[in-house]
Amino acid sequence: MGIFSFLKRQRDTRQEDPAAEKALDEKLTRTRSTFKDNLLGFLRGKKPIDPELLEELENQLIMADVGVDATSRIMDSLSKTISAKKMTDSDSLHGALQEELQALLQPVEQPLVIPDQDTPFVILVVGVNGSGKTTTIGKLAKQLQLGGKSVMLAAGDTFRAAAIEQLQTWGERNSVPVVSQQMGSDSASVIFDALQSATARNIDVLIADTAGRLHTQAGLMDELKKVKRVLAKLDVSAPHETLIVLDGGTGQNALSQAREFHAAMDLTGLVITKLDGTAKGGIVFAIASSLGIPIRFIGVGEKVDDLEAFEAARFVSALTDTGTSAGTAGGSSSDASGDAQA
Repeated sequence: MGIFSFLKRQRDTRQEDPAAEKALDEKLTRTRSTFKDNLLGFLRGKKPIDPELLEELENQLIMADVGVDATSRIMDSLSKTISAKKMTDSDSLHGALQEELQALLQPVEQPLVIPDQDTPFVILVVGVNGSGKTTTIGKLAKQLQLGGKSVMLAAGDTFRAAAIEQLQTWGERNSVPVVSQQMGSDSASVIFDALQSATARNIDVLIADTAGRLHTQAGLMDELKKVKRVLAKLDVSAPHETLIVLDGGTGQNALSQAREFHAAMDLTGLVITKLDGTAKGGIVFAIASSLGIPIRFIGVGEKVDDLEAFEAARFVSALTDTGTSAGTAGGSSSDASGDAQA
């Protein structure tokens, strides 16, 4: 079926029917309000740039969940820009801040691409309960389906009957095969069986759910490591993507979760969900600065296409109202690669 690019599909969908695509700033209304009004509101009115203004900006960044590390990087860079460009008022500082925010996110804008290969592409999905993991799996599967890829799901969260049932119900509704066993079964065994089945049926993509107990429980990490070892017995390169789903509303705790899972699982991508709710938005910058792991997707609503391939310029524009359309990408370094990998 060829290479599949989530980003290219997203942009093609926007191009085909612009009216049907809700602008990202609308999807992020509550997050945008918290971030923009609190963080950027005090910069209005051509205030002189002085130590007090810069200190207030630093405090607001930290309060918006941007985090100490990312805030320090932003403030250091802003100080250099202010001196180099001889900035004198808060209006120019606002524009410079937007540029710094985008520069911080640009390196982690690395959309997921499914290559054309003879064996199933395995996506292992991890994360704590309540992060939106199972829902994210369903949306990923549907987008792949709509893009012409065959998909199979593995119900590897065998500790929660609801998780197994949710995947089975979703699979039945969308004609996607789901490999599952009874609650309490060995998760690695379920996912191993799923990869064997997917290989036999020439499935393009296998998406495996996993248990989602608290990241502080060592038993969970040992179990996830076992899943990786078992998959490698069938395909030494599997899983091809290890994706963590994080609830953007949990603030710095999401960063802590990502660190713990990354140490155990060597994550290759992030999904930050629930950014359409009351999340402050700044956690996206904190995670980008601290970990540098590609942000593959953001969750900004209930619809299938509200799981968006992450675009740095589009996200910053939606949060800070740069005056460019948040419904388009605008200056992304992934433009060329996204189109080439269609």
